[in-house]
Amino acid sequence: MLNERAQILLKTLVERYIHEGQPVGSRSLSKFSGLELSPATIRNVMADLEEMGLVMSPHTSAGRIPTAKGYRLFVDQLLVIKSLRDEELHHLENQLHPDNPSRLVNAASQLLSELTHFAGVVVTPKRTGAVFRYIEFMALSEKRILLIIVTPEGDVQNRIIFTATPYSQSDLIEAGNFINQHYAGCTLDQIRGRIHTELKQLRQDMTTLMNAAIEAGGDAVNESSEVVVLAGERKLLDTLDASESLASLKKLFALFERKTKLLQLLELSRHAHGVKIFIGGESDNAAFDEFSVITAPYEMEGAIVGTVGVIGPRRMAYERVIPIVDVTAKLLSSSLSQQ
Repeated sequence: MLNERAQILLKTLVERYIHEGQPVGSRSLSKFSGLELSPATIRNVMADLEEMGLVMSPHTSAGRIPTAKGYRLFVDQLLVIKSLRDEELHHLENQLHPDNPSRLVNAASQLLSELTHFAGVVVTPKRTGAVFRYIEFMALSEKRILLIIVTPEGDVQNRIIFTATPYSQSDLIEAGNFINQHYAGCTLDQIRGRIHTELKQLRQDMTTLMNAAIEAGGDAVNESSEVVVLAGERKLLDTLDASESLASLKKLFALFERKTKLLQLLELSRHAHGVKIFIGGESDNAAFDEFSVITAPYEMEGAIVGTVGVIGPRRMAYERVIPIVDVTAKLLSSSLSQQ
């Protein structure tokens, strides 16, 4: 626990570093903290904060900058959230009016980037009633089968099915042909409802295979239907400090390209109540070590269906970005529920 003097000095240091982007020295702390302290006293407090891992001294300067741990304490205990300006709120309300879901999600991502000058990110709602174009089975071994599903959009999903009964390749071709002939263009949920009454003419073991395929196929297509929409990633190029390495940005952009790890991180906030903040290494992914991610879940008719967020440097104006993410999530929820 920090005493009041140390809290004020840490708060001042973080705020000055966010504002100026330069290591903060004793003179600035004395000027902006409002405390009547000697430079020697301030240096002693800074030494204590450094020993606690809350600040650090870059080798190029006598001043100090906050660590990820220092930012965390600042956000959790010292931050004063600012309300959105009226023009920002009206801009969000005007852009996030009820429309089709894909337009709303893209608009939300663009607005988050536009208002924060960082990368805006939205996880889209999972599509229900997924349709397939065709299904194919391929034998991997006697009781391991590769299920290949192609959607109307051309997406290909694979799942491995483990079966109790061995199937020959001719059996698998027969099963695939039957499903494609009778059910192509139907949703997997529709097939699931019809399969019990319409497969009586097939052998029981073939019915078992098809049931397994529909279950696995439903999981595969539903998982693939969740998409990460990014906007403004290039703006992060303008946020690097001299003390930060371009290598960290390259890692982040590689993560953007794959999106799987990013989706896993954003999934964590789906179960959060309100805004969730990941600072640096708290995300358990090296690509985020120099960055912070601020997220909030959004709803449709009372059920959480996705996540909105902002990815930016650890040196960001948290008091402003947090309410932007929070309000965007709430407005998106309201618009989606009005459709």
